[in-house]
Amino acid sequence: MNIIISNSSQEPIYEQIVKQIKNMIIRGELAENEMLPSIRSLAKDLQISVITTKKAYEELENDGYIVTVQGKGSFVAAQNKELLKEMRLKIVEEKLAEAVDAGRSIELSLEEMQEMLKILYEEV
Repeated sequence: MNIIISNSSQEPIYEQIVKQIKNMIIRGELAENEMLPSIRSLAKDLQISVITTKKAYEELENDGYIVTVQGKGSFVAAQNKELLKEMRLKIVEEKLAEAVDAGRSIELSLEEMQEMLKILYEEV
């Protein structure tokens, strides 16, 4: 699991961890029932306090993203498939809105934008 902590961010470290793990789950990078690193292991890897990592895991659990099994560890929770799809659609909409704003700023026509999208979509 690749989590990047920014010391220059105004956002608390535990919130940075929570946000990144949520995004990994939403994007499907962390699968349902996948085991997360232990609190101690993640704290050691990120060179942060165990208390900070514990707080992040507690928030993820309270929000329903992970479940913790005593003596076994923390796992990605089973997600409602429709809700997960909605969250992913929201991400796509946000990215497309950014692209539209960027295109408008350089007076890109709708047809040119559609052509770019078509080319990018077919590349994969």
